[in-house]
Amino acid sequence: MENNEVILLDFWASMLGLRVRVALAEKEIKYEYKEEDSASNIKSSLLLKMNPIHKKVPVLIHNGKPVCDSLVAVEYIDEVWKDKAPLLPYDPYERAQARFWADYIDKLYENFGRKIWSTKGEAQEGAKKGLIDSLKLLEEAALGDKPYFGGESFGFADIALIGIYSWFFALEIFGNFSVEAECPKLDAWGKRCKLRESVSKCLPDPHKIYELLLELKRTYGL
Repeated sequence: MENNEVILLDFWASMLGLRVRVALAEKEIKYEYKEEDSASNIKSSLLLKMNPIHKKVPVLIHNGKPVCDSLVAVEYIDEVWKDKAPLLPYDPYERAQARFWADYIDKLYENFGRKIWSTKGEAQEGAKKGLIDSLKLLEEAALGDKPYFGGESFGFADIALIGIYSWFFALEIFGNFSVEAECPKLDAWGKRCKLRESVSKCLPDPHKIYELLLELKRTYGL
């Protein structure tokens, strides 16, 4: 495809932005990265112009046209750059399954993850139980004994979860639990994904994620 100008508006710690970065890396697409200061809630004029509805990262800009929402952007990347590293399977049923589990994964942080670091007591315990139970279901029903969610190939559902995986270290500390102990197959999956260059070069430092959340807790008095 000619005249490919690709820009990504993102925040270094964004689990959603990580999905788009990994998808771009899998396809070996060159792009310009523009950091947004999401932690302090300062929004650039470009972000406001390109995502006037939600005003959030990530935003993929392809030849001046914005694509918002991380999973929508990953699917867009897969459809535009079809010739390398397919992320969604060809079979319609398998594609539907990948989208189903990606949607399931998408709700994990909003339903449980955020409360693990931002609350205490019963609310935190309830969120921790909810996350662990959901991860166990995901491990058993979707991953099983396969190397990746789609089978032998790294793909759409893997990219969906790798974003939240990047925050596991911080969530484990705040919630006092261990993904490795609770979900050994899922933990092995994460370590397998980290061996991929597309993942390893995009993953943020987990200690810095933890420090960021500590700072946010102090800032908002949580």
